[in-house]
Amino acid sequence: MAALELRHLRYLLAIAEHGNFTRAAEDLHISQPTLSQQIRQLERTVGVQLLDRTGRAVRLTDAGAVYTDHARRALRDLAAAERAVHDVQDLSRGHLRLGVTPTFTAYLIGPLTAELHTRHPGISLTLAETTQDRIEAALLADDLDLGIAFAGPHPPGITATALFTETLSLVTATQHTPTTPQPLPVRALKDKQLALLSADFATRGHIDAYFADRRIAPRITVEANSIQALTEIVQRTDLATVLPDAITHDHPHLSPIPLDPPLPARTVTLLQRESAYHSAATRAFAELTHDLVHTRGYTPPL
Repeated sequence: MAALELRHLRYLLAIAEHGNFTRAAEDLHISQPTLSQQIRQLERTVGVQLLDRTGRAVRLTDAGAVYTDHARRALRDLAAAERAVHDVQDLSRGHLRLGVTPTFTAYLIGPLTAELHTRHPGISLTLAETTQDRIEAALLADDLDLGIAFAGPHPPGITATALFTETLSLVTATQHTPTTPQPLPVRALKDKQLALLSADFATRGHIDAYFADRRIAPRITVEANSIQALTEIVQRTDLATVLPDAITHDHPHLSPIPLDPPLPARTVTLLQRESAYHSAATRAFAELTHDLVHTRGYTPPL
């Protein structure tokens, strides 16, 4: 009976998500009559109507909305309980679900994954590159264990631990000059052609706000939704870009040039759900992340 009840919950949540029996049945890989029968059985069991079927779209009743909220939490907690039972404290095996905002894949995820594999080769990793709001939503839904993003504000239920301070600079092809470049006045960029990240990156918004505050409108010749594309373009042309300084650490053909005034720094944080079960793999990854940012000399958090 327990398995049947869990199936009932999953069926109800699928209908709530799709607003339609047909699409929910397709998603669940069952027939629509079977789905309808199971939902009627669930409504008889709880003794209340959970779905309003009178309109073009199927909607939750008030009771159904309350019930689905509890159903989501119950399934989430059950999944966490199953992971806790299978958690191996000696780290001989395990699994970690990590979400990161896009710029970190260019300089942080590679070293972190290498360190994880070296220390704990039995731990597998699922990596999601997405926006910060989606990372936070996935953490709250228990679809991720950890996230790497920027300091808040964060929604209730999310805790953030500061890792390091990310600084951004103008980035150009390396000129092999023996001296450290002097800060470049930002007004000099009005005659400079730039290649920048596209508007769907949070970093681009950070850059645009900096230019707008100083009433500078540089000529943006190239926009790209790939950091790798930008680094390839910059090292082969006279175009410049604006990226985190840390990206240049592993690219000898690129050099950071500080701007005057500097772009505002951002605090990089490790995000978790406040009430989540923290597996041995999650705790081990959090520890090695703090170790790695210290070893690589990243600027401590403000």
